[in-house]
Amino acid sequence: MCPCEVVSPSPSPDTTAFEPGKPSRTKYAAPRNSAPGLYVHVPFCTGKCAYCDFYSLPERTRIPAWIEAVQAEARLFRGLFPRFDTLYLGGGTPSLLGVQELERLLQGLFRKLAFSHSPEITLEANPDDLSPGRLAAYRDMGIRRISLGIQALEDATLNFLGRRHTAPRAEQALIDSLNAGFSSVSVDLIYGIPGQTFKAWKKTLQRVLCFRPHHISCYQLTLSPETPLGKEHRKGRIRLPAEDTLADLFLATSEILRDQGYLHYEVSNFALPGHTSKHNRKYWRRAPYLGLGPAAHSFLAPVRWWNPSSLDTYIRQISSGRSPNEGREVLSREQALLETLCLGFRTSEGVAGRVLAACTDGSQTVQDLEQQGLVARHGNRVVPTCRGMMIADRLPLWFLP
Repeated sequence: MCPCEVVSPSPSPDTTAFEPGKPSRTKYAAPRNSAPGLYVHVPFCTGKCAYCDFYSLPERTRIPAWIEAVQAEARLFRGLFPRFDTLYLGGGTPSLLGVQELERLLQGLFRKLAFSHSPEITLEANPDDLSPGRLAAYRDMGIRRISLGIQALEDATLNFLGRRHTAPRAEQALIDSLNAGFSSVSVDLIYGIPGQTFKAWKKTLQRVLCFRPHHISCYQLTLSPETPLGKEHRKGRIRLPAEDTLADLFLATSEILRDQGYLHYEVSNFALPGHTSKHNRKYWRRAPYLGLGPAAHSFLAPVRWWNPSSLDTYIRQISSGRSPNEGREVLSREQALLETLCLGFRTSEGVAGRVLAACTDGSQTVQDLEQQGLVARHGNRVVPTCRGMMIADRLPLWFLP
């Protein structure tokens, strides 16, 4: 979750940190205003997009076994977390689940874990999977947010990315989602695509703005080496835009969306007032969260743990009554500080001034960054400017000894 690399320390013998999957003497007491969030990884897709390196499988027949395993994993954490006030279904392609499958999953989770009244439930969805009837069923289940993986509104670009929907189908899914009565509808878009012109990207933004979705996420294309596009890039067959071009795209995107009333509240995320993602903000605030399913990560300060990126291994371990955790790390105070800086400088909330003042030459560093137009003081917090967000990953380096 953090853009900065964190080296895992060896847990000290006397650590009292919670070990997931095993009984604990005491329940975790969440800090004020830090209710935990629940993430469920749905590892199923009809096929891999050319840029995607998230864990997924084209094996829909295994959904029932996965649902049983997720519910069994949830049972391991009964009573160990306070009430969850968000539930995020990500993937993979959560909308690949049938309505009855999704309903069975949600009912099982709500029986086994404690939730606040009317939690924020988000479902990631592909445009091809949606219809007015299905959207109405989602809403009736209590799903409040839909996150649409549109990515682009030009068919040629969609084909290049390996998406299975067309631009007209994406627009219709957005219209249907907005008409279905959800609290928030979010759209995911990608920029910095090889061959994409500034004019084409601006046209995509303007077209999406015609529908006025509540939330828009604009991600710069990054290529992992083992993805199809990553291999093409490594062989020199495709080229990513230059850094100067990407900087211009970032700044223009922020300006266009802010002019339309969207809050640029995280490097890649924009929202109309009242429509920020309550769940995703937990990651940036280092609030506790529980991840269920293969490849899911969890965090309960100072411990982070994760599940294997293998459905077979995950189900086998759950079936044997064991926790499916593949690894865990106990963060030191220095690592926790680094994460606080990394994540805080990605958001419009920034970092508390007292945290920065405690860093070596922290006060002077803040002044230097202010003079460069990279941060600003808002009350007792130091927040990145738009130019600061553009280099958010580098800002923490100024505060390191």
